[in-house]
Amino acid sequence: MNLLLQANGLIDAISQPWHWSISGAAIALILLLLTWMGKSFGVSTSFQVMCAAAGAGKRFSYFDIDLKENFWRIAFVVGAFIGGAIGANYLQSPEPVAISEATISHLEDWGIDYPETIEEGSGMIPTDVFNLGNLKGVLLAIVGGFLVGFGTRYAGGCTSGHAITGLSHLQLPSLIAVIGFFAGGLIMTFLIMPLIFG
Repeated sequence: MNLLLQANGLIDAISQPWHWSISGAAIALILLLLTWMGKSFGVSTSFQVMCAAAGAGKRFSYFDIDLKENFWRIAFVVGAFIGGAIGANYLQSPEPVAISEATISHLEDWGIDYPETIEEGSGMIPTDVFNLGNLKGVLLAIVGGFLVGFGTRYAGGCTSGHAITGLSHLQLPSLIAVIGFFAGGLIMTFLIMPLIFG
C-alpha cells in the first residue's frame, strides 16, 4: 500500500508543469550524445527515411539512402509518439496549459475560447477552430502542413534540425534558416493571423 502511495505521489509530481531548464538540459544532453555518435538531430529527415522504407528510393534518388544507418530516426519518432501518448493519457497536468491573460484576451477577440478547466480542453490546440467540423480549420491545417513540408525540404531541415543541431554546430545556413523561421513567425502573428481570425 505504501509503495502504491509513493507511486501515486511520483505520478502527481511529474504531472505538474516542469521548469523549462529541465527540457533544455535534456535537449543539450541528447545533442551531445548525437554529436559524439556522428549523428545530427532533426525530425523532418525521418519522413525521408519512412519514404525510403516504403520503396520510394527505387524511383527517386533523394530517397535512395542506407536504411540501416538511418533506422534510429524512425525509432526516435516512434518513441516520441509513445512518450506523447503516455504523457497525454497518464501524466496529464490537472490544469490547461498556462498562458498569459493578455494572450487569452487576444484569442477571445478572435472568437477563440481558451479552456478554464482540463475538462474543456488542454489548451494546446484551439479545438473550436481545428476540428473536422470546421472547414476553415481543416483548410488551414492542410495549407499549413503543405507549407511546413515544402519549407522543410527547401530549407534542408526543420526548425529542430536547424535551431538545435545547426546552431550548436555554428553552421551559417542554419542561422539564416532560423532567422527566416522567426521572421515568418512574426509575419504570421502580426499580419496574416489577424486577416484570418480578426
